Amino acid sequence: MVPMHGLTEALHLGEDDTPWVYAGDLGIKLLHVDLNQGLWILRNRFPAGYRVQRHYHTGPVYALTLAGSWGYEEYPEYLNRPGSYLYEPAHSVHTLVVPEDNDGETDVWFAIHGANVNVDDDGQVTGVTDAQSILQAWNGLCAMNGVDGSKTVVVGAPG
Repeated sequence: MVPMHGLTEALHLGEDDTPWVYAGDLGIKLLHVDLNQGLWILRNRFPAGYRVQRHYHTGPVYALTLAGSWGYEEYPEYLNRPGSYLYEPAHSVHTLVVPEDNDGETDVWFAIHGANVNVDDDGQVTGVTDAQSILQAWNGLCAMNGVDGSKTVVVGAPG
């Protein structure tokens, strides 16, 4: 028999249920964190000319571009535009860049399994972002900006 109610009910977040917070020029809207699976789902807003540090993915990433355009420094032949879907396999390494001549902000939805391991030009680790650390950063940014980020879906217990 299939359960019909209880903990199986869907959770809904409207556009205004979670705030946008900014870390410098980077806009973050954390939608869902599953600490048990190491999954984090968020939207990012990037200004024209924005560059994310080169990073290595320990798990797969799924991305849907909602506005603007962006690509990878390592693959200049590909440019993601509104409606573009991107799959990044585990163990990929790249540097996200937004074109200097981009008109307005770039808005991208990401589902990330595992960690982003930031690396320098020599491949040395300079930082790690995962489900646990993004949740901590989110809570800190929300508190610092005086906004309520408590409606973000959080599954699992902090470790």
